[in-house]
Formats: sequence, C-alpha cells, structure tokens
Amino acid sequence: MNNFIVTTTIFNPSLAVKKFSKIKNWHLVVVGDLKTPHEKYFKMKNITYLSPNMQKKIAPRLSKLIGWNCIQRRNIGYVYAKKNGAKLIASVDDDNIPYKNWGQKILINKNIKSKIYNTNFDAFDPLSIFKFNSKIWHRGFPLQLVQDKPNLRKGFKKINPDIQANLWDKNPDIDAINRMTLKKENFIFKNIGHFSTVKFAPFNSQNTIFNSEVISKYFLFPFIGRMDDIWASYYVQSLGFRVIFDKATVYQDRNQHSFYRDFQGEIIGYKNNLNLILSLKKNPNLIKNYLPARSYEAFKEYLKIMR
Repeated sequence: MNNFIVTTTIFNPSLAVKKFSKIKNWHLVVVGDLKTPHEKYFKMKNITYLSPNMQKKIAPRLSKLIGWNCIQRRNIGYVYAKKNGAKLIASVDDDNIPYKNWGQKILINKNIKSKIYNTNFDAFDPLSIFKFNSKIWHRGFPLQLVQDKPNLRKGFKKINPDIQANLWDKNPDIDAINRMTLKKENFIFKNIGHFSTVKFAPFNSQNTIFNSEVISKYFLFPFIGRMDDIWASYYVQSLGFRVIFDKATVYQDRNQHSFYRDFQGEIIGYKNNLNLILSLKKNPNLIKNYLPARSYEAFKEYLKIMR
C-alpha cells in the first residue's frame, strides 16, 4: 500500500474513523494516546493501530520529547507511514467525516493548470475568496491582516503541487476569536475548483494530503498550542513546497471544544504569525527563534528520523 491516512484520537472509533478505514486504495493509521480505548482499535479491521508502547518502539526519543495527551502524537504516524513506503500521506481529524468522493481527485505531483492568487498582503487567506454572510478567515492567518480588504489578483499557471489542502464543510477551521463572533456555524464551501497562491497561506492537518518529500519536513510542533500545524504549514512553504487548495471532501462534526481554551492556545499565533512569515521568507532556519527549546529538539529528531 502506497497511500496512508494518519489520524489521532482519544475517543471510541468515530463515524469518520470507520469511514476512513473503508476507503479503497488507502490504509488508515490510528495513533493512540494514553486515554485512547486501545482494545477497540485493535479489534478494528483495515487499520493499523499504534498503541503507546508501539510508538515508543518506532521513535523512542521523539516519543519522549513530544510527550503525551497531545495531538502532536500524530507525528509518529507520519514516521510509520513514511518508513512503510508511503507515496502519499493524508492527515485527517477523527471528527471530519469523509464524503464518498474523498481521495478520488489527487492533484499532487501532477503538472496541472490552476488559478493562482496574488495579494498585496504578506499572506493569502484561502477562505477570503468565498462569499458568506459572516466574515471568516482560516485559523492562523495573521490577525493584523484581517481587518483590511486584500487587493486580490487572479491568474492561471501550470504548477506541480506537493500538498493538497482540501476544505471542510459545516464547521470550518477558523480562529477561536473568529468563532466566538459567529451567530451560527454551518458553512458549505462552493466548489470553485482548485486554486493556489504565490504567497504564504495557512493550511491545517485535518484534511490535507502530502507527498513523501514534504512529510519528511512537515512536523506538528509541540508546546505552541493550536499553531502546531499552522507553523508547520508556513515552514514547508518557506522551503519551496507548493500547496494547492481544493473543494471540501469532508464535513466536520466537531468534537466538543471550549472556545476560550482554543483562544488561549492560539494567542502565540496572534502575536507571532505575521513576524514568523516575514522571518521564514528570509531564512527557513529562523523557525528556531519562535519555538520552545524542547519543541525544536523534537523537530530536529523528527528530521533526523525522516532522512
């Protein structure tokens, strides 16, 4: 099997997990944590379940550096998939339920014509081109750029994407500060076809597909709250990897969240996202300046393993 789906969970097998386990030509890897009901996953068919003990064997030092009770355990799943010959790795959340068309349109490693957006801002918000009654923006888009309207320019060009960030209907991935202001959360993204950008753009780890080269550099940074996947997205783009966005292939039945707790986990991003982008444009190695020491050590260990 060359195509892997990787997720993490502390819950009983969800509808999303059950559906992902049955998708043809893809193999599901579920990364457990201390609270996960392990036996229920060991009994499931068509999946590989990585228990805590198995994770310690796969990447002992990385496992210790990341710690437990965190979504960044998913990094061990990326390691497992890569070491088992993955050509494509999809990172998904256990509350994102796949539509029947999930995984059928793959744009990665193909020379395709795409809409390309440019903007006067230092970053591009992939949600900015959709029209809704309420203003929403992608989680991790710099807050300093939210208030002003961007000057968007659209062209067409052939590109060879390394990353495919598919969208998510119903409950989109937006900042907690954005979510707190909404009267309702039920968004359906119109299928406008795939699109890309020449600027840095945030993408997440909940419905995104990577080629094996990117996954060797894409690391969910621990100890920076809910910016773990956002800063990973900015980092791999600073290395020259190209992301393409496409239509929603899941709908999110969101696990219970505290908006305020999410807000607290995003403060580091509110303060640093724009400066991080500007730094990475100069030198990708400057990511070190924004990370706690243990997070950076874990990152270095991940890169070492994935060589």
